[in-house]
Order: sequence, then structure tokens, then C-alpha cells
Amino acid sequence: MTKKLTRFVALLRGINVSGHNMIPMAELRSLCSEIGWSDVATYINSGNVIFSSTAKALGLEKAIERSITDRFGHTISVIVRSAAQWPAYMEGNPFPAATADEPKAVMLALSKSQPKADALILLRERAVNGEKIERVGDAIWIHYASGIAKSKLSPALFDRFVGSPVTARNWRSVIKIGEMLAE
Repeated sequence: MTKKLTRFVALLRGINVSGHNMIPMAELRSLCSEIGWSDVATYINSGNVIFSSTAKALGLEKAIERSITDRFGHTISVIVRSAAQWPAYMEGNPFPAATADEPKAVMLALSKSQPKADALILLRERAVNGEKIERVGDAIWIHYASGIAKSKLSPALFDRFVGSPVTARNWRSVIKIGEMLAE
């Protein structure tokens, strides 16, 4: 019996930011093909890999994290979601007016594990400058009303309050990833 190929997105956290954890996209695509992923494509330089595989998401996360460490020497958290999961993120955006006006100020944050029950309360306590935070399913949405640069919601704070590594993508990236997963 042949296993069915499933489309996935792997979201790499914290690569190619301010000269840290540099990974060229061509080399990342090559690495993903070497570990058995097919139909590999990347979107922008921040580590969004669209691919097909017969494996389960957790195994895919571990495989690419280990391979990145072996090849590039970086310890990177990777969060994998299936194409079947992605439309719920696109439809669950609780800030549609903000995304229409300022799509880069609305972020979808996904974590390796389900967010802790009190994560939303703790994050809201730290919100400043009109930031709004909502949870929809396993996703946490943030509207950075005054821009991300002025926020006190650091990646380390997200990780601590959520209880596992978190990575975020702006609304434009969410839409583009959805388009690529549907291809």
C-alpha cells in the first residue's frame, strides 16, 4: 500500500534575521529534498518551506531541526502544519479590519505545543501601545497597532507564556503560504 503524500508548511523560527542563523533558501530547499521531502518551495527569506511528505508533522519537525543543526550548525525550532490546517488560520483571523489597513501589523503566532491555558491572559497583561491579542484554536493572533518595534512582547516572552517555541508570520505571509499550499 502506497502512503499518501500530504502538503505541509514548515515555519523556521529566527533564521536570516539581522545576520543571525543564516541559511540560504537554495541550500534549505536542497536539504529538504535530501531528507525525502518532495515538491519543495520556499517563500521569502525568513524560512517558510512548502513541501509534500508521507510522514507525520512531529517527525518532520524533528527531521528538519536535526538536519539544519548538522548542515548549518544552527539550533532552530521548526513548526509544521498541514495544508488541511491552514484555511482555519486564514478564516480565523480576528482582526480583519486591521489586516485590510495594515497587513504587516497583524501576526499569526503558532507554537509547537498547544498554548497553555493562561497564555492569553499573561500576554495581554504585557500588551502595550494598543496591542490586541486573541486566541483562535491553536493560534494566537496579535495586532501590533503601533508596530512591532515598539512591542514588549518578545519571542522569549511568548515561549515562556505559551509553554513551547513560537514563531509568527504577518498576514501577507499567511495568505501567500495558503496560496502555495493550495497549488
